[in-house]
Amino acid sequence: MSRDLRKNIFILGLDEANLRTLEAVPDARHHRLHPLLSVKELQEDETTVDELLARARAVLDAHEGSIDAIVGYWDFPVSTLVPLLSAEYGTTSTSLESVVKCEHKYWSRLEQRKVIDEHPRFGIVDLDSDDPRPPDGVDFPMWLKPALAYSSELAFGVSDMREFRTAVDEIRAGIGRVGKPFEAILDLLELPPEMAGVGGQVCLAEEAMTGIQVAVEGYVHRGEVTVYGVLDSINYPDSSSFLRHQYPSTLPAPVLQRLHEVSERTMRQIGMDSATFSIEFFYDPKTAGISLLEINPRHSQSHAEMFDFVDGVPNHHRMFRLALGGDPAVPPGGGRYKVAAKWYYRWFGEGRVHQVPTAEDIAAIERDIPGVRIDMVPSEGQRLSTVKGQDSYSYEVAHIFTGGADEDDIRRKFDRCVAALGLSFDETEPGGRGRNSS
Repeated sequence: MSRDLRKNIFILGLDEANLRTLEAVPDARHHRLHPLLSVKELQEDETTVDELLARARAVLDAHEGSIDAIVGYWDFPVSTLVPLLSAEYGTTSTSLESVVKCEHKYWSRLEQRKVIDEHPRFGIVDLDSDDPRPPDGVDFPMWLKPALAYSSELAFGVSDMREFRTAVDEIRAGIGRVGKPFEAILDLLELPPEMAGVGGQVCLAEEAMTGIQVAVEGYVHRGEVTVYGVLDSINYPDSSSFLRHQYPSTLPAPVLQRLHEVSERTMRQIGMDSATFSIEFFYDPKTAGISLLEINPRHSQSHAEMFDFVDGVPNHHRMFRLALGGDPAVPPGGGRYKVAAKWYYRWFGEGRVHQVPTAEDIAAIERDIPGVRIDMVPSEGQRLSTVKGQDSYSYEVAHIFTGGADEDDIRRKFDRCVAALGLSFDETEPGGRGRNSS
């Protein structure tokens, strides 16, 4: 009987939606993928980091065989559990400090301004004050956000003091859900003087950025920073909610070069290694200025299909290669399509969703429209406000991935998918989330 030589890779938050692309990486036949805690345990249940570590250790300790890599592609707490568990079990990852320097929005800004000028003015809002005020030097319009949050949760754009106070009240009420467990991670680090007393339950104010939103994906291997893709992010009209991400970016080559350079300087300062990252920027065509929005210390799992469509390799491949100590470089442009997008089919009002297609229905749509993949978000009859991880202004009902010959082609495929899904909504009301439309 031959010995199984496949590498055992444990994935924190392994989910069904990503399984297809995780199994489509070039070295897939050499991998054995093992789930390590569910997305529900990691992001929905009320639990502590210590409890999650104990559960993860129980799974790893019960495994018979080698533990070759521990990886994840979600935000906190997954992003911090990866280096903690990797240190314990002798697998490769970046340091815990480098991850927290990305995820703690205030600490991240402090690090950025040491090496780049391409960031907004920012400061801390005192949530304990009876009369909280914007930080000195930060003007309206601005964004208020916790030091750490999921998927723009509790992030609010405000244009005056009335909106400022309303946003502060909502952030106060909800900041503890993620902030309290985040403080347990901060306690493990030796913080610099500028972070003394800041903690994890802190609210950041930043002047609003304008222009075209773009995402830069890259990795650090043996101290060398590499950017492998830039994607455009297009919002719904008059909204801060994403309509789609599109790859590759349509920005001019000189702008792309600047994005590469700023990303490389920033990630060297952060001190990340043996890991992927994703940085969000704004580019203002009127001023030709770029401004860094936030750094994610992991690649974006939501971009995997787009890289597969265009480059022929899901971005998960680089995560695996780095965690196994290999070189993650791949040649670009080896996919079936020239352009790809991830579309966010949204509803801008509260209500219940009906006629949600079955897995068989979705498979039929995907067969009928080449270069399409659909992931439903809510379940049949679900009230949209009960769907986890939504932004502050809309509800996601489906993620639709399209690959095509050009932008017109991917638009047509998206429209066909929305029509084919045939979703209906009742008990609809605005719910404070903009206009009531899809």
